[in-house]
Amino acid sequence: MIKPATLTYLSNSSDKSVSLDYKYNLLPKKYAKKETKNNIKLLAVKITNNSGRDLVFAKDIKLTYGNGNEVILMGNEQVFKTMKQQTALYLLYLLLTPATFNTTSNGQQTSSIPIGYGLGPGLTAINMITAGTANKNFKEELLQYNIIGITIKNGATVYGLVGINSANFESIKIKVQ
Repeated sequence: MIKPATLTYLSNSSDKSVSLDYKYNLLPKKYAKKETKNNIKLLAVKITNNSGRDLVFAKDIKLTYGNGNEVILMGNEQVFKTMKQQTALYLLYLLLTPATFNTTSNGQQTSSIPIGYGLGPGLTAINMITAGTANKNFKEELLQYNIIGITIKNGATVYGLVGINSANFESIKIKVQ
């Protein structure tokens, strides 16, 4: 779990009394590999609105790169579909089912123990359950912290997760319209 409200944010920007704090590198290794492979960066953001009016994220509040180009936000559902773990891949562990452990004495086989019956299905089940649970938690957190289109009241601070298409860890700035 990422829990944006508990993170320490190191990068920040502000515009017209609205401040943005953000952080990259949020994901554990399996998701981080998919993040790199698919040129997606997941950002945890903290936005504090002291502008004197209510603002809508992605309408009144935009994110831009340091060079001024607007950041194209991905929907959290699209981020999840791109980055979720493929649980069916773990069915390959079933190929271990016919494995046996053979012992020899003086060059002759003395016993053969069929360890694959526990090993193949066991590894398959454990990995599929673990990946399925991780995917479920990841999706729930993306939906819980989806801030695209939400209204940020004056004086309020909101936390969110935002996916962007980017191969690099570029600096992000906030722009209030």
